[in-house]
Amino acid sequence: MRRRTFLTAVPVSVAFSGAVWHEAVASVSAGESPYGPLGAPDANGMALPAGFTGRIVARSGRIVGGTLWHPAPDGGACFADGTGWIYVSNSEVPLIGGASAIRFRADGSIERAYRILSGTNLNCAGGATPWNTWLSCEEIFRGRVYETDPYGTRSAQPRPAMGRFKHEAAACDPDRRVVYLTEDESDGCFYRFTPTTWGDLSSGRLEVLCGDGTVWREVPDPSPAVLERQTRHQVPEARHFNGGEGCHYSAGVCYFTAKGDRKVWAYDTARQTVTAIYDGTGTLDGVDNVTGLKGDLYVAEDGGNMEINIITPDGVVAPIMRLDGQARSEITGPAFSPDGTRLYFSSQRGTSGESAGTGGITYEVTGPFRR
Repeated sequence: MRRRTFLTAVPVSVAFSGAVWHEAVASVSAGESPYGPLGAPDANGMALPAGFTGRIVARSGRIVGGTLWHPAPDGGACFADGTGWIYVSNSEVPLIGGASAIRFRADGSIERAYRILSGTNLNCAGGATPWNTWLSCEEIFRGRVYETDPYGTRSAQPRPAMGRFKHEAAACDPDRRVVYLTEDESDGCFYRFTPTTWGDLSSGRLEVLCGDGTVWREVPDPSPAVLERQTRHQVPEARHFNGGEGCHYSAGVCYFTAKGDRKVWAYDTARQTVTAIYDGTGTLDGVDNVTGLKGDLYVAEDGGNMEINIITPDGVVAPIMRLDGQARSEITGPAFSPDGTRLYFSSQRGTSGESAGTGGITYEVTGPFRR
């Protein structure tokens, strides 16, 4: 998506379900954000609410922490590391993709950076696991999921049992011991993978969501070798979503986005229902990567007017950050530090808008996030 639209004070219906969410109808405007309105852009082009500050931590093609930061930064996550933390970021470029990590000290300074995955293809989004690994997903035909070590001590491992398809994101559900997966196709599916042993993704069962959400069917051949046997076409009853993007699990609900219809969906694991909690008519445009913090969702835009929007449990949808002068880019990899005080994300192509992603910029925002 490369639409550039500016939407404010637009009424939108937002329905919520599950342990955290409740049915509601919200009247949306930027002024209703729990953080207040956005201020003027700072020196780095970031418009933030009062009390928040931002900085650039890495640029594609430049050295950070002793390592050349990768092009086209995409999906990301944070991991605790002693008194500090680690931010992991994918690289969405062909053939050399992979992922890199930045290790931060307790004061927020950068200790070092390093590669954790190399030689893979168009690594788009992914997801963190409860056992502190990063699932890096290839967004290509017959793409794989690679399980990587954010701490840089163990070699990355492909996980073909999780399916060979155009992977986008992954979200672990430790309550039901499954991993949810999205697929970036115009008729993509929503999957869940049940490992044979929780914590070991080398084997297990891949299923696809069917109908209204009450039924899951096993995918007969998770690693098809021919076009006609693609996973999304193997189960006739499978439900299809237009361009699956980011997903995030919290309190019994897996939230995921679909860029084709600009919707944010919620799969309620207890009720076994799938509901669009955002219908695409408010300030949030080009829905993509998503993360969460203490009941709030934070959704990044692919294009639009380059915002990260908050969706609160009481139905507020409002921008909490906007990047100026980068209309040809997209926001990727939103992730909070373990203590919830810092938000990391990237502009995949930066101000250049180059498809190769050489202008990628990775940011940090610090402030009084709700936690």
